[in-house]
Amino acid sequence: MKLTTGHKSILIIFAVLFVDQFVKIWIKTHMQLHESIEVTKWFYIYFTENNGMAFGMELFSKIFLSLFRIVAVGFIGYYLHKIIKRQLNTGYIYCISLILAGAAGNIFDCLFYGLIFDHSWGQVAELFPVGGGYAPMFYGKVVDMLYFPLINTTLPHWVPIWGGEDFIFFRPIFNIADAAISVGVVILILFYNKQLNEETSKPKKHEDA
Repeated sequence: MKLTTGHKSILIIFAVLFVDQFVKIWIKTHMQLHESIEVTKWFYIYFTENNGMAFGMELFSKIFLSLFRIVAVGFIGYYLHKIIKRQLNTGYIYCISLILAGAAGNIFDCLFYGLIFDHSWGQVAELFPVGGGYAPMFYGKVVDMLYFPLINTTLPHWVPIWGGEDFIFFRPIFNIADAAISVGVVILILFYNKQLNEETSKPKKHEDA
């Protein structure tokens, strides 16, 4: 049976979700918080967690942001369904699929990880602990583990202000879901910018059901 664009889109979403959750669960059940494994000098598996808030700024309650993300994922899913029906460019559809999968992967952490894991401070977390998890639904933390300090050096003393200080290029620690979102967005901007502009600027039309 020949796979349609819609089938391939679904496969992309489930593949990203599976890999993302497999890696996160392995990290949670094999490493303590802030433990690291050096793969190469520029690539580490470094276990950290965050509240899932942009740049760590808690401007709104976590439950509000979790609900907002669920609505956003629902909207992206609806949009993906529409552009598949309209048979838009397959590359554009696959980029939206990557973004949807990545957003859904991190939402899963926020919704369920607090319920199914105990904490990772000074211990390896247990999956489905007898005493219950570390937080109620909507208050789970997002698991991050991919760290690429491509340049790790000390700045020369003659550099103004920061001279003599340690310098690390590319400090962010992220996960597979974050990578899927980033790849999807970057490819959209580089190769489908015209399509994206047309989608965001054209007037809404009534479509057949």
